[in-house]
Amino acid sequence: MKHPDTSTAARRRPLRARALTASTAALFLPQVLAGSPASAVTPGDPAQGTRGVAVVTYNLGDQAHRLPETGEPVEIAGTVHYPKDLGTTPRPLVVLLHGWHETCADRSAAAARAAAEEAGDWDAYEAASRKLYSWPCAPGTRPIASDRGYDYLGEKLAGDGFIVVSLRANGINASSVESDGNASARAGLINKHLALWQQLDASGRGPLAGAFRDAATGRPARVDFRRHVDLNRVGTMGHSRAGAGVTWQAADRHKDQWPAGVKIRSVLALAPAYNVMTEDMTAYEITDTPLAVVRGTCDGQVGPEALTFAADATARSSAGFHPFEMRGANHNYFNTQWSPESGEVAARDDAGHDADRPGQCTERGGSTFETQLSEAAQRRAGAAYTAAFFRRYLTGGERSEAVTTGR
Repeated sequence: MKHPDTSTAARRRPLRARALTASTAALFLPQVLAGSPASAVTPGDPAQGTRGVAVVTYNLGDQAHRLPETGEPVEIAGTVHYPKDLGTTPRPLVVLLHGWHETCADRSAAAARAAAEEAGDWDAYEAASRKLYSWPCAPGTRPIASDRGYDYLGEKLAGDGFIVVSLRANGINASSVESDGNASARAGLINKHLALWQQLDASGRGPLAGAFRDAATGRPARVDFRRHVDLNRVGTMGHSRAGAGVTWQAADRHKDQWPAGVKIRSVLALAPAYNVMTEDMTAYEITDTPLAVVRGTCDGQVGPEALTFAADATARSSAGFHPFEMRGANHNYFNTQWSPESGEVAARDDAGHDADRPGQCTERGGSTFETQLSEAAQRRAGAAYTAAFFRRYLTGGERSEAVTTGR
């Protein structure tokens, strides 16, 4: 099985990062970002006429995309949060992408894997894991909807006036692509979706036309996104291995792969798993796109190298670079589907714990313990940071009366 390791980027130079707590995020972060270097985006108001948030999904099929490197199948599916009143001014687009996690909700396989791990039967462990990381899932086994794990972010950002698309990447998680190839595959999937949105916005046509369904009922939903999506103001957020994916996608070397008419204006790497990538920094180097990186101090999967790798990637950048540590935050709570309260298969608290320190946590292999954030508190802090960052770089940091009052 593929697990994060510290064989490469963990050796990078240390970086002193700011600390972030749930209680101060809402006030502290916007002030920090307001003092950042000015973005190249003309300030504007994406939230004109916002009167609540609507949610639709689309799914073009479990094998609608093929990985260029291997030909393995990947779904083209996502969840869209958007202001019910799209108004007359095109709105910035924020793309969210999850990282590596189990793909199929097979409870019997999960139980078998846990039993095999307890018994030290690694052949049985691998056999059960193959069922949990298969694609497409076996008949009768539903996919784990990791894209829905960021619904709280979608609702927050759409309430601020953005159109938000959370992508599903189970096919990549089940594939054989690793290291830089995995980051490249995730970047390619983002570009594939962006090309579909560019076609939809320009003409109202293409594969996405007529593909939307109400997220609650599953019934067809008619939404006219034509001329409502500002693809010249796109932000991306990648969690875990997708943090490496969005960094790769925005890197100077890969800008020529963006669809025509698309401009990535800001990138947020959330608990990014750079630690399974190579030492080729030129493939991740970003010199003119603002990058933020967030890591929890109780992350059981990604170490402090997430911050130093990002610092190296932006060492020559003329745009903003924002590293933050979130005290008491782990890796999985940023995605509701990966968190224990969801009851989903394979959901877990990945932080390190000590039976003698109830309510406290530490990072992978760590010895310093602190109070652990609850699932809700961690997501509130994450949402506050994410909203502040994208407002800063996609709208110039301005919020209109329409956003504040709901008019």
